[in-house]
Amino acid sequence: MKITTLLGAATLAAAGLMGSTVTADELKFAHVYEVSHPLHTAAVKAAELFEERTEGRHTIAVFPASSLGKEADLNEGLSLGTVDIIYTGAGFAGAVYGPASMTDFPFTLRNLAHWSAYYDSDVFAEVAKGYADATGGNEIAAVGYYGARHVTANKPILSPDDMKNLKIRVPNAPAYVLFPQATGANPTPMAFAEVYLALQQGVVDAQENPLTTIKAKRFHEVQDHINLTGHIINSIFTVVSSVRLSMLTDADRAILEEVLAETIDTATDEIVAAELELVEWFRSEGITVNEVDRAPFIEAVAPALTAGNLPFPDDLYEKLQSIPDAN
Repeated sequence: MKITTLLGAATLAAAGLMGSTVTADELKFAHVYEVSHPLHTAAVKAAELFEERTEGRHTIAVFPASSLGKEADLNEGLSLGTVDIIYTGAGFAGAVYGPASMTDFPFTLRNLAHWSAYYDSDVFAEVAKGYADATGGNEIAAVGYYGARHVTANKPILSPDDMKNLKIRVPNAPAYVLFPQATGANPTPMAFAEVYLALQQGVVDAQENPLTTIKAKRFHEVQDHINLTGHIINSIFTVVSSVRLSMLTDADRAILEEVLAETIDTATDEIVAAELELVEWFRSEGITVNEVDRAPFIEAVAPALTAGNLPFPDDLYEKLQSIPDAN
């Protein structure tokens, strides 16, 4: 899946050991994902390609699994100069420039084809420029697909009525709180590391995440229904610091852009394929996977998306909705 990158620069990484020595021509790429995740694999591959195509002029060191800090720390590190490249979610980018978070809000994207079309559009180019201006020149170099978020519970969730009074764990961000609030559930922000035990002990009734995360975190061991609400389509931005960009020649910036585009597209394809396979895998494990009519959920959420109190203007939201799905 081709995503138009907006940078003439970027990078990714190779080894990924904390405490490795970083030399003057070596870029630091940090992220919060485990080494088994396709995003880390993409970073490592990009590092290999970058060194090869620059004929050894530059290398990249990859620091996975929050080894250089949590996601908020990494975003701050771009401005401080402690990291050169990061993966970050749209919601985290929105903490600096609100419109960047728009697609992390529920049902702002219709499907994967709409996701692809938006990130290849002039509309996103405007958002990316706004983000760069707000961050002093940090650039969104490439965009990858992280997955569609679905609700797990110990019962079917087939309509908004099934969400009533459901105590559901969500990340502590406005984009994630909106969906349960609009459907009558009780959003319960909670640290990710605490979710499994909270579900097991009944502290919360439900949670929501992409299928790949549900499997990786074994939430299916303590929740027997996966409900395919697809209420949020998550994106991952590859962001490169303005400080590092200013040190690169135009030729090397172009190589970095090329490398990031290739590798993040590969990660996207792997995640899409994994989602398709996981539905049947969960069913083979005895989990009930429910197909869901999303229309009533979309109707329940729609008023909140144009209420005028979200971190993106109504006209930008309308531009997003007017973009046709990619062919």
